[in-house]
Amino acid sequence: MAAGAPRIFVSHLAGVPVFDPVGDQVGRVSDLVAMLRVGRRPPRLLGMVVEVLSRRRVFVPMTRITGVESGQVITTGVVNMRRFEQRPTERLVLGELLDRRVRLVGSDGREGEEVTVLDVAIQQLPARRDWEIDKVFVRKGKGGALRRKGETLTVEWSAVTGFSLEEHGQGAESLLATFEKLRPADLANALHHLSPKRRAEVAAALDDDRLADVLEELPEDDQIEILGKLKEERAADVLEAMDPDDAADLLSELPEEDQERLLTLMQPDDAADVRRLLAYEERTAGGLMTTEPIVLRPDATVADALARVRQQDLSPALAAQVYVCRPPDETPTGKYLGTVHFQRLLRDPPFTLVSSIVDSDLPPLGPDTPLPAVTSYLAAYNMVAAPVVDESGSLLGAVTVDDVLDHLLPDDWRETEFHEEGAGHGR
Repeated sequence: MAAGAPRIFVSHLAGVPVFDPVGDQVGRVSDLVAMLRVGRRPPRLLGMVVEVLSRRRVFVPMTRITGVESGQVITTGVVNMRRFEQRPTERLVLGELLDRRVRLVGSDGREGEEVTVLDVAIQQLPARRDWEIDKVFVRKGKGGALRRKGETLTVEWSAVTGFSLEEHGQGAESLLATFEKLRPADLANALHHLSPKRRAEVAAALDDDRLADVLEELPEDDQIEILGKLKEERAADVLEAMDPDDAADLLSELPEEDQERLLTLMQPDDAADVRRLLAYEERTAGGLMTTEPIVLRPDATVADALARVRQQDLSPALAAQVYVCRPPDETPTGKYLGTVHFQRLLRDPPFTLVSSIVDSDLPPLGPDTPLPAVTSYLAAYNMVAAPVVDESGSLLGAVTVDDVLDHLLPDDWRETEFHEEGAGHGR
């Protein structure tokens, strides 16, 4: 969805049909889900509650919504059909925010006249995939939305009070709001030092994507503890949101019966990636790799490659190169042809075919390559990621330097002075 998308009032989305990429209707918008923040900061929009054709209400994250257009919503087509369950930090926009009585706030910060909320507006943040509620449409005077008398006006979210979380208190909501701006690694460090009870409360309140990012940064003991306190269906959702290699590492620490139960609850495609990784020894290229590198066909252009590299969800290591392969594009791919490095993409015209600038001299790694050899490979070729190719020539995935470092550093590296005292100084 393009940055600078128009502002949309949520009342216009109620009952709007939701379609998959090929035009088949998935369901209709029942509500929107937002997370309130401390003070008067605009809430973050997490996703939509969609009533599917079976009349079940399911949750669709905003990251899986690719278009909010006139009279319709477009999704990626990947919809988790588990029934929507509202979490403690979540608010239903249509069901809980509209028709509320709130107060206007003057420029001096003092509370003023009481007003009724008739509607709120959402807008996508520039250059990001996040959405916020940024405007509030209110009516002055007493009475609800059906009362026609009284002046109406649209104000900034910060110009009203009566919505947001209080800045005091010890509930998970307040604690979560305090942690909201932390990077996943820093939030993981803060979570690690909480009591088990508080850690479980905060983990339960995080949305799936955020919890997945945090779990990837936690020590194994904390990962297992948190995962064990989630409902199994929620645990499967979080595992789906994790990078496949991190999910495989976590599952490998569980008893086989627990592994299988969670894998069965995961979406089949996600579970298949994780099962493939579990088949390799942990300290090998196959056990370290991610199955989701950037793969392009030989007839793709430099412009196509740069568009893929710009994707916000990619780690810097995965964005440093693209892998050119014959179809199929998903790993394991067709024949691996070579790598194109990011700097080369910047030097060539946009219409250049990636097949004409591919680095085919760089030898790939085999999935059974041991960790010391993977480390030597990255150092010898000055690489931040390396392709992993099987005997038939298919690309299986890529090993990134961050995953190698995770296995080279001591188990207690998160407790070092740098992580506790120095990590925040560069922000």
